[in-house]
Amino acid sequence: MRSFFFILISVILNVAAAQSLQIDQDRLEQSWKTLKSYGHNSETLGNDRIAFSDYNVKALQMLQDKLEGLGMQVHRDAAGNLIADRKGKNNKLKPIAFGSHIDCVPNGGHYDGQVGTIGAIEVIETLVEKKYTTKHPLQLIIFSNEESGVFGSRALAGALTPSSLEVMTKSGYSNAEGIERLGGDASKVLSIAREHGSLHAFLELHIEQGGFLEEKGLNIGVVQGIVGLRWWDVTVKGVANHGGTTPMNKRYDALLAAAKFTQMINEVVNSHPGTQVGTVGRIQAFPGAPNVVPGRVELSIELRDLSEDKIDMLFAEIERKAHLIGKESGVRFEFKPISATGKAALTDPRIQDVIEASANKLGYSNQRMPSGAGHDAQEMSHIAPTGMIFIPSRGGISHAPDEYSSFEDMANGVQLLLETILELDKKSL
Repeated sequence: MRSFFFILISVILNVAAAQSLQIDQDRLEQSWKTLKSYGHNSETLGNDRIAFSDYNVKALQMLQDKLEGLGMQVHRDAAGNLIADRKGKNNKLKPIAFGSHIDCVPNGGHYDGQVGTIGAIEVIETLVEKKYTTKHPLQLIIFSNEESGVFGSRALAGALTPSSLEVMTKSGYSNAEGIERLGGDASKVLSIAREHGSLHAFLELHIEQGGFLEEKGLNIGVVQGIVGLRWWDVTVKGVANHGGTTPMNKRYDALLAAAKFTQMINEVVNSHPGTQVGTVGRIQAFPGAPNVVPGRVELSIELRDLSEDKIDMLFAEIERKAHLIGKESGVRFEFKPISATGKAALTDPRIQDVIEASANKLGYSNQRMPSGAGHDAQEMSHIAPTGMIFIPSRGGISHAPDEYSSFEDMANGVQLLLETILELDKKSL
């Protein structure tokens, strides 16, 4: 009888605790300011905490110390991911995982990745403070080198190849050298892939990195999926010739054809309904002299959409029209696919429903939307039911010192992350 009453009292106390689980915005702000200080550039006001840099190494150790102080079991895996585990009431259940990254682009902002990481830690701090234990174990993940190819999450998803380790990063270290600096093990990183279904769910909180939420006056974006992106190198081959002695009607100008090609891409991408985007972000003419008609141009194409079929369709149309431009201009177009972040990854509809219902419960205006940028959630969706929460980005600015989200928006996102975890803790997926 005593054991029955003890269990009943525990249940009542846990329910009461759940109803009072309010995150601490002041603590969240202070945690954000502390992490910001690792890599803050006082001249540009941006952040230089690029992957594998000294700032990255020191910040990761600071966060590990903090998580250990909260009673979590913390380790670094072979990819340099920081993994922090908190036991649940039933440790035979699969963990609910959540987290983000802390590395930045050079002279980047202070919110991309950082908000999701600090928010995940605030969730743990709230649970510890309120002495609340979830049924499922919890796992907080701080992924390594997100900005240069979502390296840490790709390792967990089994998407790395030996060549991935050789890629040089902005820090001057290869991925292999960099993860060793973070406490990883390059000799074992290709063997740490997790089994599909090994997690109950994965969640990531992130800034939108676009202007949709601000423009619509919404608190929350419920992410439907992360767009796939593909890159191609394009070479336009014409004939180099003297810029002064070659008549205009006798030129096989590779740059002129490349200009028509760039305009054509914009027209093709805009001619179809949807949220697809296309970009020519790099172009170089050769030989590159003011008095020489360019004989060769090298440029890039990037296409993004939630549908791989649509990307295929857009590229086929672009390629066909490029050859028409080539025929009219007397030049030749060649296309070479190059690796990009990954294929389109849809988030789990059941988790979308939970995020949306939790946002409504908290009184946060929201809308379902795609993510135009790549994230660790994109890779984690291949091994676990995945959800993603967006908060507004002022002006849609990201990867720049002017990147900004208000503390109120940050707190809303973290509160929703916590609420979603609590709801998922009750559900079978």
